[in-house]
Order: sequence, then C-alpha cells, then structure tokens
Amino acid sequence: MTSSDTDWPSLPLDDWEPTKATLHRCVQVVGKVRMALVPFRNHWWHVPLYVGTRGLTTGPMPYGGQRLEITFDFVEHALVVTTSTGERLGFSLSDGLTVAEFYRRLFSTLSGVGVAVRINPAAFELGDSAALDADTQHASYDPGAVVRFWALLRQVDAVLQAFSGRFLGKSSPVHLFWHSLDLAHTRFSGRPAPVRDDADPVTAAAYSHEVCSFGFWAGDARHRGPTIYSYTAPEPDGLTERPLRPHQAWWDHQESGSQALLRYEDARATGDPAGVILDFLQSAYEAGADAAGWDRAGLDERHPERAT
Repeated sequence: MTSSDTDWPSLPLDDWEPTKATLHRCVQVVGKVRMALVPFRNHWWHVPLYVGTRGLTTGPMPYGGQRLEITFDFVEHALVVTTSTGERLGFSLSDGLTVAEFYRRLFSTLSGVGVAVRINPAAFELGDSAALDADTQHASYDPGAVVRFWALLRQVDAVLQAFSGRFLGKSSPVHLFWHSLDLAHTRFSGRPAPVRDDADPVTAAAYSHEVCSFGFWAGDARHRGPTIYSYTAPEPDGLTERPLRPHQAWWDHQESGSQALLRYEDARATGDPAGVILDFLQSAYEAGADAAGWDRAGLDERHPERAT
C-alpha cells in the first residue's frame, strides 16, 4: 500500500453516500449544540467544528463556569463528551444507529454531565430531510469510509493551515461548516460588500464584506467525489477569464456564482497532492484578488524562505 493510499486515500461518493448522509446529520446536531452555547462571532464563526487529533471536535465550549467539548472520535468510533471537571461520557457510533437515536443519546449524555441545552431540531439546508430528532431513515455507518474521510480532512486541513499563513489581512480559522459539511478558510479584502437585497440573515452576516473563500467538500449530486473549491464574492468582472493551476482545474458556472474547482483525485494522481492543492488555492486567490482589485501588496505575506 502506497503513502497515497493511506495518507491520501480514494473516497468516491458512491462508496459511502449513505454513511456520509447519516454523518452529516449527526454533525449538524452537534454543531447546533455549539451554536447554542458559544457567543456569536462575526460571519457565523462561532458555529463550525474543527479537525482534531481524533476526529471532529467542537473545541472547548462555555457552560456556566466550566467548559465542555464534544468530539466525533474516529479512532474509537464514538461520540465523546468531556468536561473541565474531569467527566468523560459517550457512546459508540455504529451501523444501524439512526440520527434520531444519536440525537437522543447525545442529549442524554449531556444531561449526564449536568448540561442542559435546547436546539432547533430541523435539519439545515438538507432539502426535505426529516427533523433530526425524528430521522429514522438515515442509519448508516461504515467505519472504514469514515476513517478515509477523516484522513482527507486532516490532510486538507494541513494544506489550508499552511495557505492561511500566506495572508496578513483578516482571515477565518480553518473550520468545518456543518450546514454543507465543508472544510473552509476565508480571506477578506477589508472592504465592505454591497448589501444583497435577496440575502437571508445567515447569508447577509456571512458576506457582509468582500471575500475570497477556499475549501473542500466530499462530493454532492453534481460532483461525485471530493473536490477543492474557491470563490470570490462579490464576483468581480473577468474572474473566470483568469488562469488556474494545475491545468486540470476549471471554472464552474452556477446561477449563484462561479467557483474554481479541482477534483481531489486529479491532485492525488500527481504524487504530490499537498503541493498541487496549495498551488491551486494560490492561483484561485490570485485570480479573485486581482480581478477584484485587492491591495495584495499590503495583504500578502512574504515568508523569508520565499523572499527574493
């Protein structure tokens, strides 16, 4: 087995779509708990989860004078709640566990460590999906596929972390947004964006300023495998006429705007997926920032090892 097989595994959506659908909904449940407990931050930065040493985590969350953390432990395949008072409770993640039962067990576990919290059980942006506390349809859990997904998250997280160090302006953490299950990092020009008349409150807060955003998702109805993306909002004129790297990358045109896309499998096939993804992100940033007239001389970091 090659390093690419273990560190950068293949994960076509067809191989694990039922598991992804179930995990996505369970992640939404935990994300909603974080949203209820953590104070609001600009652009909804208080709601995402993070890539941790054992899986996905909320990070420390305040509760009274204490802290608690909820972790999807993909080493032991368990959902674990820990507290600053030393308590540790959880339950196994296994095939056959419905989203509704996951919901019930999570809130029972939280009660067991003295935490009382209420969330809106409606699934967010998942079409006609049942309420999370009543969803008995989704109950798939393939441990092997989840381990491969976590491996991808770790690798792409590391690339996005390195990429984030190339920017001096305001930028987001690298975090996982649970509404679309995408790992994301966003850069800001420092200028406010025009108010979007049709924007809902979530969108208005997220796009109050000019951004170049970058990220990774595991596939959807249109793209049947892991994909790296970037977009610039508001979309500047001439954006999609600008070049992207590597040559396999392309501009995808949608009614909501254009995205720069790179198939993960194309990056993986090069033998240097980290380097190829990093170069893709840089080319997408250059395209968006230059088309939008960002002050790159003041925003771009010059690392000593790259200085000339």
